[in-house]
Amino acid sequence: MIVIIAGQQDEAARFLAARWKACDARLLTPRDLSIAGWRHQPHPGRDYMAVVDGRTVSGAEITGVLTRLSYVPEYELMHVVEHDRAYVAAEMTALLSSWLTGLACPVLNRPTPTYLSGPAWRREQWVHFAAHLGVPVCPVHRNARRTVDPDAKDSSHPDNLVAVVAGHCFGAPNRTVADHARRLASAAGVDLLAAHFTRVEGTYKLAGADLWPDVTLPGVADAILDCLSGRRQCETVH
Repeated sequence: MIVIIAGQQDEAARFLAARWKACDARLLTPRDLSIAGWRHQPHPGRDYMAVVDGRTVSGAEITGVLTRLSYVPEYELMHVVEHDRAYVAAEMTALLSSWLTGLACPVLNRPTPTYLSGPAWRREQWVHFAAHLGVPVCPVHRNARRTVDPDAKDSSHPDNLVAVVAGHCFGAPNRTVADHARRLASAAGVDLLAAHFTRVEGTYKLAGADLWPDVTLPGVADAILDCLSGRRQCETVH
């Protein structure tokens, strides 16, 4: 079984579940965390049980996990009384973080202490990190003024969106950009990355990055499936 952790309104996650139906892909939403059947003991070698799409499954049944939630938001918990939602959301996030960290199967992306789906970096942090790797970058400007120079090039709207899946690139305009995107993903310790490049005076420079490439693109979806099913090695699986 392939598990996709996502919000109830995540249409991309539902697209993937339908596309991967033959591989028994199922959605795990925050509502599943409220259903009896979970058993998790954060110790090596311990068995666990999870509730996926309303069904209780053992750890041995799960072959890969795609995480599309950064944390469990309160608005996903309308079935919980209002004054308890913040506490329950925090506890559910902690449970998912511990559970995902202990899984032996491929997980895209593995959680960090602050994020369920990888490093919780802002645009400035991605650009700063990339610059230290020797990747050409665009300077990041924050402007609170109402008036903006109409002739200025806005690097927040990149020319090329490059998806990285387990070291394979999609959408790169040339090999150099692909190498930059792969190096950034590898150094950040993630298998799934969206790198945003802008062309400035003939050179592609990184304008930003995030953990949410367009998973509905056929090549990207197929590459993720290969990684989750073990047909393609994921660098960060331990």
